[in-house]
Amino acid sequence: MDLPVGISTLQRTDRWIGAPLCAILTILRKIFESAGPPGPRQLRRILFVKFAEQGSTVLAYPAIRRAIDMVGRENVYFVVFEDNRFILDAMDVIPEENVITIATHSPFGLALSALRAVHRVRKIRIDAVVDMEFLTRFSAMLTFTTGAKTRVGFHTFFGDGPYRGDLMTHRLLYNPHLHTSEMFEAMVEALTRDRAVLPTFDFTPSAKQPFASFRPSPSEVAEVNALVQRENPRIGSAPLILLNPNASDLLPLRRWPALRYVELARRLLERYPELFIGFTGAPAEAAPNNRLADQVGSNHVIPLAGKTTLRQVLVLYARSEILVTNDSGPAHFASMTPIRVVTLFGPETPALFAPCSPNVTALWAGIACSPCVNAYNNRQSVCRNNLCMQAITVDDVFKEVTRIYDSLKRRAPKN
Repeated sequence: MDLPVGISTLQRTDRWIGAPLCAILTILRKIFESAGPPGPRQLRRILFVKFAEQGSTVLAYPAIRRAIDMVGRENVYFVVFEDNRFILDAMDVIPEENVITIATHSPFGLALSALRAVHRVRKIRIDAVVDMEFLTRFSAMLTFTTGAKTRVGFHTFFGDGPYRGDLMTHRLLYNPHLHTSEMFEAMVEALTRDRAVLPTFDFTPSAKQPFASFRPSPSEVAEVNALVQRENPRIGSAPLILLNPNASDLLPLRRWPALRYVELARRLLERYPELFIGFTGAPAEAAPNNRLADQVGSNHVIPLAGKTTLRQVLVLYARSEILVTNDSGPAHFASMTPIRVVTLFGPETPALFAPCSPNVTALWAGIACSPCVNAYNNRQSVCRNNLCMQAITVDDVFKEVTRIYDSLKRRAPKN
């Protein structure tokens, strides 16, 4: 059986193999690709490249909507790793058949799948590609090989980031002071500009960006209610708060100490006897997360990790009052529903990566070494002791959750 390609393997391959390949492709580009006429080109079909990080795909929603306004929904396409296409389907922003996936079950499978994706893109005759991966080589190479005449992506002009060749026609500076959703929107706007003036261009991101939303069907709501009832028949229609510890997160530095979720659950149940607490997580997180649920020692706790599909998780968010989670994909998924979200930040900053929803509260201690991961260091850090997450106390989170829950109770209709 093929083993999935791990994130560290992808990063090493991107560094040691990607860099020389980008150099070779850059030489080929300079030899064979003509400059073309000045000014922006007429666009008919736009492709987005965003392989991983489903949370960032949610942040790309305003950019995708902008592309749709330019060329129409049926002419917007997306390349994504196979395991990450779920959120695009849930967002329902482009046709499902316009999502092109790359498998990551093995290094050979990844390479073969990427070639197939490029072949399909070339058959579609895409004329513009937006490379939303920050500074990876693999995305730059795939973007170049699509044959699109217009290619927008980040470029390292003065060594300000990893070398990825000179493969974009519309070269932008990565701006670490713009929220990620605004940066993505700027990339689409760059399609309308003369590449000769870039990376400078007079664009101000929208003050009010559209939000992605998820609306479950009545049958989906009934299905999830039955699932929750089956796991704990006592719940009925009682209020539910979800805790998402991310026990096997790809970026371990983002984890809040697991036992603090246990303490938080106990304190919430002590204060609100009517409340139920659900522990959520992916199948890989099921064993450790459900052990945390058991440690709370209450019949008002529901171990839900590994027991739901990704789509059912979204429905569960719509049924629940509050989600507490580390900075991760679930925070962004939840922002598509009415649930209130408390997101705990440490190695990354909410100024760039917080979900774009008024229902989201970010807690960040802001210690001197935080944030330590960014686009320039390939989301890696020398840190082995996440003091930034440890600095967020149970008191901090308990105070914020009780503030939100009390406000929800005050607004609840009287029976």
